Amino acid sequence: PETARALGVEAGDRVPLTRARETVLRLRAGKGMVLDPEDHDTWSAGSFFTNPILTIEAFDAFAAKARARLGDEVAPPAFPTTDGQVKTSAAWLIDKAGFVKGYGTGPVRISTKHTLALTNRGEATTEDLLALAREVVAGVRDAFGVTLVNEPVTVGVAL
Repeated sequence: PETARALGVEAGDRVPLTRARETVLRLRAGKGMVLDPEDHDTWSAGSFFTNPILTIEAFDAFAAKARARLGDEVAPPAFPTTDGQVKTSAAWLIDKAGFVKGYGTGPVRISTKHTLALTNRGEATTEDLLALAREVVAGVRDAFGVTLVNEPVTVGVAL
């Protein structure tokens, strides 16, 4: 839907390949997901966490915690799945748990463009990356009772 909106067409409509490519690259670059040697936000492990898929009961418990923490008017993102579960937004969880864009003080930080990306500000190590990822996972779990799962496959290390 985001790409179709940017192209000014309906989802599923055909457009020239070069126009589609340019639009996708522009959208991804705006999120720091196209490598730019001058932009540390693009020095990332990509979208680091997957969107959680919860049972209805787990989603209801999460939504209650979100309302208690953020106010009764808060409605967390909810996308019903075909198997009767609910997908929610990892980016929303991260942000609302207090890990805003740019969060961090060391060589690894959350991107200033996209809360799902953990970025290397220069000279970061694997342990630096894992430490921030663990902090985010623990903070989201403490705030909302939802455990984030990393999207990149790790080898020889674990969160």
